[in-house]
Amino acid sequence: MTEKKTPEKGASGRGQRELRVRVKTAKGRKLSSTLWLERQLNDPYVIRAKKEGFRGRAAYKISELDDKYGFLKPGARVVDLGCAPGGWCQVAVARVNALGERGNKPVGTVLGIDLQDVEPISGAQIHTLDFLSDEADALVKGWLGGKADVVMSDMAAAASGHKGTDHLRIIALVEAALVFAFDVLDEGGTFVAKVLAGGAEVGMQNLLKRHFKKVANVKPGASRADSSEKFVVAQGFRGRLTEDLSDERAVD
Repeated sequence: MTEKKTPEKGASGRGQRELRVRVKTAKGRKLSSTLWLERQLNDPYVIRAKKEGFRGRAAYKISELDDKYGFLKPGARVVDLGCAPGGWCQVAVARVNALGERGNKPVGTVLGIDLQDVEPISGAQIHTLDFLSDEADALVKGWLGGKADVVMSDMAAAASGHKGTDHLRIIALVEAALVFAFDVLDEGGTFVAKVLAGGAEVGMQNLLKRHFKKVANVKPGASRADSSEKFVVAQGFRGRLTEDLSDERAVD
């Protein structure tokens, strides 16, 4: 059950603040769940997403990243890994002109992939697929009709409650997404992924710097201040390097 707190005057005395939703405790609900629900109901990005028809506040994170780095261009072919609930796909559809609404601009393609079923998104192709499967890269290139210009991922491993363990899990997931990107990205392409700030990502950063001309690490304004998440934006894919093609060596 929720209640609305009486509106207060702003510090400057101009107008009234928006009503703040207070969540009452309920039988069987933990305090942490109550606090999370209250934060969600009062999160300005959550409220804005509902008003603007986006499927989550994450839509504003990818919007901010693209505003700064400009990788979602009209005509681009985009793969969104772990796309549920679909906010990143929604933003990509509009920006790459996947619906062809801007008649004088190239028409792009948006391909969303997730382990779970995702509600259809106008202008996007959504497929239920494990991107780690052996056939995933070939399927994706077939659906795209070629290689991708952008591979992006807002995936996060299931939380264990242990900060160090969670960090290692998400780094492993990002590295798997990066290996997938090596197979499906066209030269000059962009890789965008969520990571958690921590000390065990040096290897991944080095890998990114070897394969991309520019690598940026950024925390969008839409990320919560108390969150350790940040995003890597790697641009200018150099193509798969020789040492990555095979580790097998002939034995004399």
